[in-house]
Amino acid sequence: MESKKTVVDIFVDGARKGWTVGVANILPNVLMAFVLIQILKVTGALDLLGKAFGPVMAVFGLPGESIAVLMGAWLSMGGGVGVAASLYAGKVLTMTHVTILIPAIFLMGSQIQYMGRLLGTAGVQTRFYPVLFGICVLNAGIAMLVMRFVA
Repeated sequence: MESKKTVVDIFVDGARKGWTVGVANILPNVLMAFVLIQILKVTGALDLLGKAFGPVMAVFGLPGESIAVLMGAWLSMGGGVGVAASLYAGKVLTMTHVTILIPAIFLMGSQIQYMGRLLGTAGVQTRFYPVLFGICVLNAGIAMLVMRFVA
């Protein structure tokens, strides 16, 4: 005869699962993002990105370096958050900039991961990928424009 689980048992099981997800899935992406930003800073590539994308990102009220957040988010939402946190800690981004970027991280985040995990598994034809990715990027751009004026 199987005993019923108590609320405490259920809570502890959930906490263990949450801890595992955080340590095994989220933490490596965030750590990778911090390391990537440091590499970009040391090599001067972050400054080059800032100059190259400055005019585009200015439309959203952001410095050019913030493109790194969107690039990181495209690979992984945790990575995008990590890049944003690293740039904020380095005083490249302000809290207003991060507020503008947050919806974009979630609207276009992890597309590369999802391409294999979801689209490939579901059998979506690869010719539709650019349209699906484009819709997400367009939504992210619209969200950043809205946030620029309400943040």
